[in-house]
Amino acid sequence: MKSSKVVKSAEEKPSIATQPENLSDSKPANKIATTLLRVLAVLAVIGITVFVYGIRDRVEEFSQFGYFGAFLIMLIANATVILPAPGVAVIFGIGGVLNPLGVAVAAGVGGAIGELTGYLAGYGGQAVVENTQIYNRTLPWVQKYGAWVILMLAAFPNPFFDTAGIAAGIAKIPLWQFLLACWVGQTIKMAMFAYAGAYSIDWIGNLYK
Repeated sequence: MKSSKVVKSAEEKPSIATQPENLSDSKPANKIATTLLRVLAVLAVIGITVFVYGIRDRVEEFSQFGYFGAFLIMLIANATVILPAPGVAVIFGIGGVLNPLGVAVAAGVGGAIGELTGYLAGYGGQAVVENTQIYNRTLPWVQKYGAWVILMLAAFPNPFFDTAGIAAGIAKIPLWQFLLACWVGQTIKMAMFAYAGAYSIDWIGNLYK
């Protein structure tokens, strides 16, 4: 009986010894896949940014499409990373013509989707922004407070939101949390401009009565 147990345990040892080899073999494949995903994300961001910046002067033309136009305008305006694009001024004007709440909701959805470029830039370009001022100052806040930082920065006009979006990608905040926070914040901000446009139109109209 003892000899059979010794033989059995000896037979089991090779299978245990081969397990680390299988795990080590999977690591290079995972690293290659992650690197490829990051490269594709960076290329997508560059392509979208160049395209949007090229048509930035035609953004106002989308206002003729009503609520869908508000969606497209903010999607295009927010799809640029760092480079500016018009959008808020057009939402101000549309709010004076259409229902400002509907304009804010549509523009908020478009703006949230447009901000994905910043998120992807952070997710795919960590090596580019790591150890920079953007990484060192913004990332700790995003890591500590998560999507709440995204919501607060999206709700008010500021030049730092692209930085927060990049940091969210670096911190690997879940995509649904990022989109939800962006949508809520963008809708609040767009409501400010849309209602301001609506009340401005009413105020100007009353002056001529």
